[in-house]
Amino acid sequence: MAAREHGDAVADVRRDQMLAAASTLIAERGFNDTRIADVAQRVGASPALVIYYFGTKDSLLTEALRWSERSFYAATEEMLRSTDALRDRLETLVEWTLVADKQEALTGDWGLWFDLWAQAFRHPEVKKDRAELDAQWRDLIARIAQEGIDAGEIEPLDVETFAIMWGSLLDGLVVQVALDDPVVDSRRARQVALDVAAKELGLRSRPRVRSARRS
Repeated sequence: MAAREHGDAVADVRRDQMLAAASTLIAERGFNDTRIADVAQRVGASPALVIYYFGTKDSLLTEALRWSERSFYAATEEMLRSTDALRDRLETLVEWTLVADKQEALTGDWGLWFDLWAQAFRHPEVKKDRAELDAQWRDLIARIAQEGIDAGEIEPLDVETFAIMWGSLLDGLVVQVALDDPVVDSRRARQVALDVAAKELGLRSRPRVRSARRS
């Protein structure tokens, strides 16, 4: 029994190593330019072993994204335990989503998301995984809104519709920031996201901080 548990633990560590390598490689090179053999080489394993764990390259992409998202949701749970006010929760979520340093974001979860969206457009199995991952994201937003209702901070509303709308808005804004849109930088995207949330939830917007103009 102990030997079996040890073997399972080793397998879990090996699998996590492969997912970490895949996350890094896909973010650096893009999905199409990352091969199973590249992941295997990065962790000192055979391509056959990577295929044994994940089956296909598409599965490796979706599992790598799930793996990389674990830390985000773990941090979110801790934030929810330590932060009570709805407004503060929303602001933290926006800060974590619209990373000010675009390059840092693109070498992490967002780089994987961009490739997942592209693959999901043409591959039904990836599309299914995309739907499950997006549902987790919307469920988080709906939960935050519902807890605001339960705490009496806002009036009752359709939290599912809010989650769909606001989650999609954040996704779209981060694409604009990542692509260096000349109008939508991270600061403006943050303000748009928070203004929309405040309007939809009935929260009073905090005053904007105006930057000093050059003379």
